[in-house]
Amino acid sequence: MKTAFHSSLLLSSITIIGASSCISKSANETEQPNILVILLDDAGYNDFGFMGSEDLITPNIDNLAANGVVFSDAHVSATVSGPSRAGLLTGRYQQRNGYESNLRDTLGLGLDEETIGDIFKQNGYATACFGKWHQGNDAAYHPNERGFEHFYGFIAGSRSYFYNADKDDKPGSYRNMQLNGQQVSFDGYLTDVLADAASNYIVEQAEKEKPFMVYLSFNAVHTPMEATQEDLDKFDGHERQLLAAMTWAVDRGIGEVITTLKESGEYDNTLIFFLNDNGGAFNNQSSNYPLKGFKGNKFEGGHRVPFVMVYSDKVKGEYAGLTSSLDILVTALQTAIIDTETLKHPLDGVNLMPYVKGEKEGEPHTELFWRKQDIAAARIGDYKLIRVEGVGERLYNLNDNLSETKDLQQQLPAKSEELNKALDNWEKGLINPVLWGEGEWGDVTREIHRDLMNNREVSAYTPQQLRKKQNAEK
Repeated sequence: MKTAFHSSLLLSSITIIGASSCISKSANETEQPNILVILLDDAGYNDFGFMGSEDLITPNIDNLAANGVVFSDAHVSATVSGPSRAGLLTGRYQQRNGYESNLRDTLGLGLDEETIGDIFKQNGYATACFGKWHQGNDAAYHPNERGFEHFYGFIAGSRSYFYNADKDDKPGSYRNMQLNGQQVSFDGYLTDVLADAASNYIVEQAEKEKPFMVYLSFNAVHTPMEATQEDLDKFDGHERQLLAAMTWAVDRGIGEVITTLKESGEYDNTLIFFLNDNGGAFNNQSSNYPLKGFKGNKFEGGHRVPFVMVYSDKVKGEYAGLTSSLDILVTALQTAIIDTETLKHPLDGVNLMPYVKGEKEGEPHTELFWRKQDIAAARIGDYKLIRVEGVGERLYNLNDNLSETKDLQQQLPAKSEELNKALDNWEKGLINPVLWGEGEWGDVTREIHRDLMNNREVSAYTPQQLRKKQNAEK
């Protein structure tokens, strides 16, 4: 693996297909902090050493966590990738622009929304996005049009980790790799390639003495389950060999980026966030222990995620207050002393800094909400309500029952009513009806909730399995 090196070397591993364009950036000496958001895809809640994993090896991520704040009650704003990323990028509940299910057709993140890239670019930062975008396929939704001056990645929701000219890398595919709108080829394993590209960019900006905002959006450890032979050999005989190898690779990549920050002299002046986009998926060997549920549903395993913030030696330890990925943008802006009053829309996130530093009492959030079509959840304090149209409701006390197995609705009807009213009130500020749905996957999600709400094993994970189950029941 490479560590810090100049961006010209990147051109030895990628070939531009068609003409490329240069983006001119001017130097600007400043003491404003750099911002680095590292996002993983479909990783399990328990699949890092610092989160308790005993079989997956993540030394670089664990070291990052040891040098920052670990948020133990942290959540993303959606249980699937597309809307979750929209919430992170805007600091607003994605339902405010009609985005709450994974993408369909050509729609994407609402064009009236400001992204973290837009705002930092407007405030003199160099902005870059590496990896998975998943915020709309049409040209208007492209990262270069949403505030990111530099984009090296792919537009769709997933792709192979290896170059394949006959499949993902066909000309015109939304899965192909591109550099600022131009298709490129690449050599090697994509997780490594993305880490190299981000490292190159950091070195460039350090030399220009211009602050940067980097969104490093790995597609690891999303399916397809692919790894290099060398990494697979390292975990020969491992019960979760593919996931272990893929996790080892992404940990290596994150280690490279952090080493680059240190060698370039930028580490102490970089605010770093590390998290996952949703809970571990059912099809990638991930573990969400001790949580119930997984990607796509409203149980804790769907939206409670590992979340770390690092800022030199300024913040450390564990913080148990209720936090959200929505807080990343606000925290970054206020740390960079950028006035949030100048933004187009009010943000739903909260600045985490005064809380983790002990300067502010209470919790960042007194309530959080989730919704995907007619399946929703609300959190107030220790209590959580899950509401599924056509199935029913459940009320849990997460402090006493994190595994969400004991329904308290009959014992605490007033608490159930309180959460229902809060959820109804929140929904008044959203775009209704939603702009697009999930089709038959929505039926699968409802059936999964039916099983989990009744403390049963999940009986159907895919539309095919659901149709088979329904035919058997006729």
